[in-house]
Amino acid sequence: MEERRKRPRKIVSGLPENIRYSETFAVPAATLVRVVRENGLEGIVAKRAGSAYRSGRSADWLKWRANRGQEFVIGGYVPASNTVDSLLVGYYEGRDLMYAGRIRAGLVADSRRALLSHFAGLSVEQCPFRNLPERTKGRWSEGLTAEDMVRCRWLAPRLVAAVEFLEWTPDFRLRHPRFVGLRADKDPNEVVRE
Repeated sequence: MEERRKRPRKIVSGLPENIRYSETFAVPAATLVRVVRENGLEGIVAKRAGSAYRSGRSADWLKWRANRGQEFVIGGYVPASNTVDSLLVGYYEGRDLMYAGRIRAGLVADSRRALLSHFAGLSVEQCPFRNLPERTKGRWSEGLTAEDMVRCRWLAPRLVAAVEFLEWTPDFRLRHPRFVGLRADKDPNEVVRE
């Protein structure tokens, strides 16, 4: 295996400094995960030892993202036919509910239907988020403009969602958020940006 890795090491050594050769780490996965989290790294990319280097994705490669997690208040949603397309979530800054992002990942068919039943009786006319609408979509298209808000349904901010996400953007929006579930044990007024 070491012979096979000599060639890529030599190629990478002549490239710009931001492209680096990745060493092999012969440690348990749990140790590697702990170190990645401790250092605030994005995740791990691994290749099956002994497999050939080929262009594109294959079963020989594994990508694992070290997500953060916290709770967010659900302040609205975007409907889809008879279900929920995405959730609109935020956090409190003082008494103001601040929009943090739109979540689609993690919403499977069962959770989409179940969420609608939790939304019964919570509909409100006014957007509960203090920082909406936004002028533009932003760098990662995470913004919610007035045009986008036409499709939104607003909710009284009484439900809390557990969410995993990669990181905060400079505008305090969630990158790659994923719905985990509802948190009935958390007071929405205590949800702040961590």
